[in-house]
Amino acid sequence: MASASKRLLARYNEALGVFTELVHEVRPDQWDAPTPCTEWSVRDLVAHLTGEQLWVVPLVREGRTIAQVGDAFEGDVLGDDPVAAWDRAAAGALEAFGEPGAMERTVNLSYGRRPATAYCSQMISDAVVHAWDLARGIGADERLPRELVDFALEEVTPYADSLYKSGLFDRPLKPPPGADAQTELLAMVGRKV
Repeated sequence: MASASKRLLARYNEALGVFTELVHEVRPDQWDAPTPCTEWSVRDLVAHLTGEQLWVVPLVREGRTIAQVGDAFEGDVLGDDPVAAWDRAAAGALEAFGEPGAMERTVNLSYGRRPATAYCSQMISDAVVHAWDLARGIGADERLPRELVDFALEEVTPYADSLYKSGLFDRPLKPPPGADAQTELLAMVGRKV
């Protein structure tokens, strides 16, 4: 594995680790708590990220298309043990991205064929932003590792304007003067800090 791919995989592992720590902090009475993703509870948010990780194996390891996978990950992907479901999905995704040659592959995403490295980069950014959402939802420490924030800022900035147009993100906000990198990132994806 080339050094750039190794660094990307390490960053992905770190992002999953941050989210995993937060999932393990969720108390039984917090699964229905609201999050900054206004239509999602804590459980919905964890289910979203779990589903995202479940897609990695068929797309990266197996080279399948979205159509071939179909509705395999529709419905309740968390079951009776959301923490265990997350742990399994995260471990499977990390393993699939870490296989020899995985980062050199092309994956079939909903918007076309893309390098696995680009897919992994998007997954990192998604995990970083949603880690903040989860921390806010459960009242945990909201500070994210600076290296992950910087990575996500670099990843998201080129297409930030199109996020709101996709209908999946809130309108970008203007960060306050002198905002730190985390606040800039969150404002870019419509989060009020």
